[in-house]
Amino acid sequence: MFLHNGRRMEESKDDISMRYVSTLLAVKDVNRSKRFYQELFEQKVTMDFGRNVTFSGGFCIQQDFDWLADFPKDSIKERSHNMELYFEVDDFDAFIDKLNSFEDINYLHQAKMHEWKQRVVRIYDPDYHIIEIGESMAVIAARYLKQGYSVEETAKIIQHPIEFVESVAKGVIS
Repeated sequence: MFLHNGRRMEESKDDISMRYVSTLLAVKDVNRSKRFYQELFEQKVTMDFGRNVTFSGGFCIQQDFDWLADFPKDSIKERSHNMELYFEVDDFDAFIDKLNSFEDINYLHQAKMHEWKQRVVRIYDPDYHIIEIGESMAVIAARYLKQGYSVEETAKIIQHPIEFVESVAKGVIS
């Protein structure tokens, strides 16, 4: 057994153990991006190799990705709009207040509500990767249950399985 990205990995000669480990984002300035994710998203650094940093959320940032992957620097695209990092917060209003206290935030869109009653905001990180921050679906379910809606009504309103809403009602998911 050995550790990789803070996870226990088992060595096996007879078996290929495949598992998803991390998402890597190419960044221009690893220190600027590291501060961004630490300060705004409260990510803890689990490993710091200088040009590569791994966060507690299970993703990494990499400066000089073209060097690492051996392709031309000019082939890295900004604002490709083909992926996003997704975070959830329990107190969406408090997060929006925190977000508003940061200078130079580039928005894809301001806070809005989806038809399943989740409030979300999408911003760009310093290298124009999309980040979505959504209100926790468990918090939303709990709010409707507290307002007197049944499990079935809540599930229909928030467009989630009844089992999810039941787990929230029982306190299994919070």
